[in-house]
Amino acid sequence: MNSDLGFSSTAFGFGSGVFFLGYCLFEVPSNLLLDRVGARRWISRIIVSWGAISVAMMFVRTPLTFYILRFMLGAAEAGFFPGVVYYLSLWYPETQRARAIAAFMTAIPVTGLIGGPVSGALLGLDGVSGLAEWQWLFLVEGLPAILLGVIVLVYLTDRPEAAHCLAPAE
Repeated sequence: MNSDLGFSSTAFGFGSGVFFLGYCLFEVPSNLLLDRVGARRWISRIIVSWGAISVAMMFVRTPLTFYILRFMLGAAEAGFFPGVVYYLSLWYPETQRARAIAAFMTAIPVTGLIGGPVSGALLGLDGVSGLAEWQWLFLVEGLPAILLGVIVLVYLTDRPEAAHCLAPAE
């Protein structure tokens, strides 16, 4: 990406760091909105907007655009981790909550195990359909996230009380 766009290491490093500025500024507001909007809708919004901004990254041409999209990516992702932990806390009693959160946290290294080889394979697509390999990475990273966000919105239930698949006692 740096060589294709003529970015210096400094420009890329600054853009990478700007992500955390957006994340930090929007973490608390995101969590406050999560409670108002509901976990299902808010987690879906986070996933869809994160995916859309990731796809938009494939169109970056200037350092300024890179900085803006990285900031927006951080702002979009803010609240995801605590949002999922909050959502799990609604569904699991205290005695089982640690296991549920541990299973969720286990997904972090698993995604690295899967994502690494997939990313390596995508780097072989340089020039296919006129896209550079880094553009393929952003496209293939963002589109499944958008799809997953829509699935979350359609299939997740906000609270156990509203779940039709559970008996009232459950």
